[in-house]
Amino acid sequence: MNTSMRMNTDPGTRRRALSVLLALSASAALAVPGTAAAQEPSGAGAPPPPISWGACPKAEPPYPDPTPRAQCATVEVPLDWSKPKGPKIGLFVARHRATDPARRIGVLMSNPGGPGAPGADDALYADDPYSGYTPEMLQRFDMIGFDPRGIGRSQGARCDETIADSLPARPRDAAGFERLRTLNGRLADSCLRQTGPLAAHMDGESVARDMDAIRAALGERRISFIGHSYGTFLGERYARLFPDNLRALALDSAMDPDRPDAERYLRDGSVSVNGTLKRVAAWCEKDPSCALKGEDLTAVIDQLFARADAGTLRDPGPEGPTRTKVDADQLSGFLTDASRGWFPEETARQLAALHTGKGEVRWSVGGGDPYARLVMCRDYDFRIRDYAHYRAIRERVAKAAPYVRYNAQALDTILSCQGWTMPPKPRPAQAKGDLPPVLVVNATDDVATPLAGAQRMARAFPEATLFTMDVVGHWLYRRGESEEAMRVIDAYLTSRKG
Repeated sequence: MNTSMRMNTDPGTRRRALSVLLALSASAALAVPGTAAAQEPSGAGAPPPPISWGACPKAEPPYPDPTPRAQCATVEVPLDWSKPKGPKIGLFVARHRATDPARRIGVLMSNPGGPGAPGADDALYADDPYSGYTPEMLQRFDMIGFDPRGIGRSQGARCDETIADSLPARPRDAAGFERLRTLNGRLADSCLRQTGPLAAHMDGESVARDMDAIRAALGERRISFIGHSYGTFLGERYARLFPDNLRALALDSAMDPDRPDAERYLRDGSVSVNGTLKRVAAWCEKDPSCALKGEDLTAVIDQLFARADAGTLRDPGPEGPTRTKVDADQLSGFLTDASRGWFPEETARQLAALHTGKGEVRWSVGGGDPYARLVMCRDYDFRIRDYAHYRAIRERVAKAAPYVRYNAQALDTILSCQGWTMPPKPRPAQAKGDLPPVLVVNATDDVATPLAGAQRMARAFPEATLFTMDVVGHWLYRRGESEEAMRVIDAYLTSRKG
């Protein structure tokens, strides 16, 4: 059964703050004293030894040191879960113990997404007044964070970034598409050379199995889990593999679990950006502070694309247009970035600068993280047959999302997987067992995890609640930002019985 709740809020008060990933010294992390070797949780054999916790390494300046309540350790897991007695790798794990042991519910494991974010920070800075958990949550749970395999302090992967820097951002013909494939293949091979076999085992299923190894090493029968963004994909994988080991599952800003192909992934993301731009246009009609007041903002965007196609759109300057051309791909990238949060005044101001030629536009540099490819290109099948297929997808998506043409972030991800030499991994079968009711939370307008994907995530479970907030943004579990979502998630996590 799927139920749905919706809350309307003023999007102007819900600006998502950028989270700061506070990195520890990788060399110091290697000195963590506690190490537990985890056997395959689903297999036979003796239980793994308990984790031997020790002090956490100091942070590299200028970042603050972890909370003194944090403890750190290393858990050993199989490099390849299909060979549980084979070579092992170490996972960096951190814990913030419940502050009220008498009221302790259990363990709350988390993952901040990315993919590629060092998840141990969730425990290392669990009591941070800005980005941490509430005092009530800290009383009730041991907070467990870990750096996923190949990420951060868990034997971070290495690739030849000079290859990544040479990749064409947007292929413009068949030759360019084939060059992209060739370079992506070389990048994948460089990851294997520099990282070793771990590079081929950084997929979500392997990480979900690592999570259960951590659970077993903790001596916990079940865990609660909160995943954000890509972390929701890990939560879904864990639920498929180990349903009986979950007490509660909260998924914030949810990925599509159904392995969408390149076209659906791009279309969903692009339609979400398109909706945000229409929302900005509606705001502009009513708000006198809009720099394009009196104009149809969507018509202005149409005109900008027409000028970009004709080669006549120029980067604005303080006194008028410069000589620097702006093409349609740059315009799509700008519109995607402008739709990551609710900043209508700034979006309208920069559109007005492009429209008049006078002012400033802050452009961002696109391109995918080479390390995210090691994860996403294994978890999803974004392979495109050839350049003709690619162009056909682009044309159909542009019709569905005319005010942006395409979501640049989604297209970066799709193109990064073309020619990748480590093929997508099949979705694991659903194991038998009883899942708890699941909570899925999402914004109505989200560039990174569109609502359509969150709806599919909710439908993937026998019993799930989809809580939506009528806002623009990503990652709703934020104190002081989309705080209602945080309260809903916390209430769910603390009220679940068992």
